Amino acid sequence: MSLLFNFKKFKNIAGCDEAGRGCLAGPVVAAAVILAKPIKGLNDSKKLSKAMRNDLRRQIEEKALCFAVSYIDNNMIDNINILNASIEAMHLSLNKLSITPEIILVDGNRFKQYKNILHQTVIKGDGKYQCIAAASILAKTYRDEYMEKMDMQFPHYGWKNNAGYPTKYHRAAIETFGPCLLHRKTFRLLAEKKE
Repeated sequence: MSLLFNFKKFKNIAGCDEAGRGCLAGPVVAAAVILAKPIKGLNDSKKLSKAMRNDLRRQIEEKALCFAVSYIDNNMIDNINILNASIEAMHLSLNKLSITPEIILVDGNRFKQYKNILHQTVIKGDGKYQCIAAASILAKTYRDEYMEKMDMQFPHYGWKNNAGYPTKYHRAAIETFGPCLLHRKTFRLLAEKKE
């Protein structure tokens, strides 16, 4: 669908975004948010400090008309691939909303029809629309919180610092200790070795 929608005519606009697509371990997490009114400081979660994200998460949870967060684990990611898992997590979050949105704005360029509701994908949408930015912040903070808890169970991989992303430290730990139950087996877990 094109960006020709006049969004002002819609009252309940749901923003959707995910976190963790590029990780080697853990779930992909998606959020859906319908805001009542603008919240100062909302932006792409990657452009905010951890403290700012956590403060905005509190404000979103207090001020949004409704919100929901969903997780798809690494085993399901391996079964249906990361793109399908990301979209499935968004659909699950939309299912949980207490208000049915009139339109869904999705960060990125790929989405599957949800029920009979209009949707629009927006590249870099988390920097353009507050409802997507809010979803970005919830997805990121909930996922980081989960990976910090998992770091206590699997301390070798440095997830408290890297959240499961493919850092040199994380890949070196996989090479030394092997993958654990939370690693995505269909992802390239080790860096390619130069000849």
